[in-house]
Amino acid sequence: MSKLEQVLDLEPPYDLKFKGPFTEVVTTNLKLKNPSDRKVCFKVKTTAPRRYCVRPNSGMIESGATVTVSVMLQPFEYDPNEKSKHKFMVQTIFAPSTATDMDAVWKDAKPDDLMDSKLRCVFELPSENDKMNDVDATKAAPVLNSKADGTSAPRPSSASMDDSEMKKLMAECKRLQYDVGKLSDENRQLKDEGLRMKKSHRSDDMVTGSGAMMSKQHSSSSIPSLMVVIAAIFIGFFLGKFVL
Repeated sequence: MSKLEQVLDLEPPYDLKFKGPFTEVVTTNLKLKNPSDRKVCFKVKTTAPRRYCVRPNSGMIESGATVTVSVMLQPFEYDPNEKSKHKFMVQTIFAPSTATDMDAVWKDAKPDDLMDSKLRCVFELPSENDKMNDVDATKAAPVLNSKADGTSAPRPSSASMDDSEMKKLMAECKRLQYDVGKLSDENRQLKDEGLRMKKSHRSDDMVTGSGAMMSKQHSSSSIPSLMVVIAAIFIGFFLGKFVL
């Protein structure tokens, strides 16, 4: 019995191309289309599972639907002299109408019911033309952005201001500088006047305080002398009584 022909349409049908440099992850897409009127289960296998990451690597495709499988090549040191021997295989089977468990479908599948397609991996480095196109696109990007933003290139010298306008601007700048200097002098004078007023207030307070202290000392010293006079009067009064 001959083997069943692949029911899915693959794009690309034969080669998975990966364009370098390969110093970072390189991704290519594989489209699986189901043109039949039945559900189809699929699996994607590779001969180098450690070098690739496949999402999704299995699933079920409805009638007339398309699934995109992302194949991600991990970074590695590329040798142009070494030919790639990596291959992929897309294995499929018609799913029963009541199928709910894909693991059970694959487990119960007969070898004659399986369909498969093989693809080889092709590694490519960017050509010099591709590099030049990338450089040109990078240079053109600022020009496009400036047009989108509504900005224009600098005006030519003929559109610049004439001498009379420049003289007016220079005179206005000098006048403003003179006004600023005058205001600075007035501000300095006000500060000096304020300092002098503060010093004079402090000296007046010191004179007033010293006068108050002297009056207190005078009053305090006059009280003991008055007490001495009163005591002397009393003593003289008593002595006079005794003598008489």
